[in-house]
Amino acid sequence: MTREYDYLVIGSGIAGMSFALKVAGTGSVALICKSNLEDANTYFAQGGVASVTNMKVDNFDKHIEDTMIAGDWLSDPVAVRKVVTEAPSQINELIGWGVEFDKKENGEFDLHREGGHSEFRILHHLDNTGAEIQQSLIKAVKENPNIDVFEGYFAIEIITQHHLGKIVTRRTPDITCYGAYVLNPETGKVDTFLSKITLMATGGVGAVYTTTTNPLVSTGDGIAMVYRAKGTVKDMEFIQFHPTALYHPGDRPSFLITEAMRGYGAVLRNKNGEEFMQKYDPRLSLAPRDIVARAIDSEMKLHGDEHVYLDVTHKNPDETRHHFPNIYRKCLSLGIDITKDYIPVAPAAHYLCGGIKVDTNAESSIKRLYAVGECSCTGLHGGNRLASNSLIEAVVYANAAAIHAIEAKNHYEIRNDVPLWNDEGTRHPEEMVLITQSIKEVGQIMGTYVGIVRSDLRLKRAWNRLDILYEETEKLFKCSKASREICELRNIINVGYLIMRQAMERKESRGLHYTVDYPHK
Repeated sequence: MTREYDYLVIGSGIAGMSFALKVAGTGSVALICKSNLEDANTYFAQGGVASVTNMKVDNFDKHIEDTMIAGDWLSDPVAVRKVVTEAPSQINELIGWGVEFDKKENGEFDLHREGGHSEFRILHHLDNTGAEIQQSLIKAVKENPNIDVFEGYFAIEIITQHHLGKIVTRRTPDITCYGAYVLNPETGKVDTFLSKITLMATGGVGAVYTTTTNPLVSTGDGIAMVYRAKGTVKDMEFIQFHPTALYHPGDRPSFLITEAMRGYGAVLRNKNGEEFMQKYDPRLSLAPRDIVARAIDSEMKLHGDEHVYLDVTHKNPDETRHHFPNIYRKCLSLGIDITKDYIPVAPAAHYLCGGIKVDTNAESSIKRLYAVGECSCTGLHGGNRLASNSLIEAVVYANAAAIHAIEAKNHYEIRNDVPLWNDEGTRHPEEMVLITQSIKEVGQIMGTYVGIVRSDLRLKRAWNRLDILYEETEKLFKCSKASREICELRNIINVGYLIMRQAMERKESRGLHYTVDYPHK
């Protein structure tokens, strides 16, 4: 089946849905998501959204400097200024769509402070800000008559000149996107979605690792698709490991203990109950995430432990329960009363700072293709994301993409000579265990060799192991009918390769990329 739209949006987080809402008044929109609308990284974001709103004590320059410091001065100053200065107006737009941020009795925002921030500037909704934003946007999307939502649909490849029989290389100057081939869950066949504009908003890559806070749909699909289409992908070595995921073996994804809890006053302790952050950074538990994650990793290795503790027992119990109701309930369900007991925590893969390289209009190196949110690399995060900068980046760049795409759409036509997906001679894989076992192997390889601390030897070993899986998977893909499972495996191998290769190319320790062969000077 072939479908035609003005705009094709791949992904249903804050980036994809806010773009869809902004362009829906100017044309038809197809919004596809491989699971359901709730199953996005946005939904799981606990902390909040960073924006300068209290001008009495805060200002743009402070937020800019905090972002540059956290990013180890690798952030693009133009992108940083854009996001910081445009954040307040986008906060107002979110509120207009029904998002409710917590306020004090006097009507002012109840702002949190998180690691790396010099001021209280985190807007939040209790400890489930992402869920509040996601639910508000879902309601607005479902009520918009110009947006068709396709839940359970899986994008396999973006369509370029390659599919028209032309040779496309990384040096081809005018690679153009005409839409995407998408697996239809109802028919099991691959549909052709043709569009004037395509937006990639497929989120992160956390599921490439065994231990992650991301929903397991975060398999880097958009990044892998764009890379295979010869688009530019950048800064993949900068994987942020959240320092404090709840340690509970068997949980996948891991439950996140928000950074706001450390901003609230929680203290990190080792298994002996001793504070340890003073050994690593003068900012103690409020140091940026890369420093805290490495400190915890170091303590765990030093003592041979699988976790450390987060201690919030010295704070007022009622206040703790009020500020962190979801964390309180989750821990209590495991027999941990956070008002009396230490919380066992360990780092987990959490956020990708790199991705599909885009300009200030969110345009990728491929014409008619935009990328927004965690799958994109705007330059904002540099070597390490400052806490709560991601959700605001998503809406600022979704807005930029919408403004640019609305005008650009008028210059494009739907390409009507695109061939249908050809799966002649293929069959359903006889043994699903081949795919599930390979997925487990990728997670183990990445966690063991391409984690918080790396080395040339570990990266080379990962390269050799992943290369075998790549060859096996490509052979299986070519003779198999398209399925979500085989495509996700293919994508996580592609993404794992990119993380590893770009880590090998960076001969220094900067930000989230720490290697024992090139330690900090």
